[in-house]
Amino acid sequence: MYKKVDTNLNFVEREKEVAQFWKDHDIAQKAIDQREGSDTFTFYDGPPTANGKPHIGHVLTRVIKDMLPRYASMKGKNVLRKAGWDTHGLPVELEVEKAIGINGKEQIEAYGIEPFI
Repeated sequence: MYKKVDTNLNFVEREKEVAQFWKDHDIAQKAIDQREGSDTFTFYDGPPTANGKPHIGHVLTRVIKDMLPRYASMKGKNVLRKAGWDTHGLPVELEVEKAIGINGKEQIEAYGIEPFI
């Protein structure tokens, strides 16, 4: 199953081959299906940088927040694969309010929900 690793390996091409193999064989879905009915592992991750510029600190926390669900999955737990959860709205909403010079629910409704969104 495993090929001998060439010392002159083109890592970019190898990554593309692996990604294509996963796609062709639906590996991600098979990993999810095979854990159906297992104990569930839930990890609530907050939103990514909705209203700030990313920096190296975000990378470190993303790596750690990615490792925990992966580890639980490798231990046979059923893990929902969804980064972040629905808290993006408030920080983004506040930034939009600032940008267009309004404040609060009543002013948003007066401005119009659709244009605000």
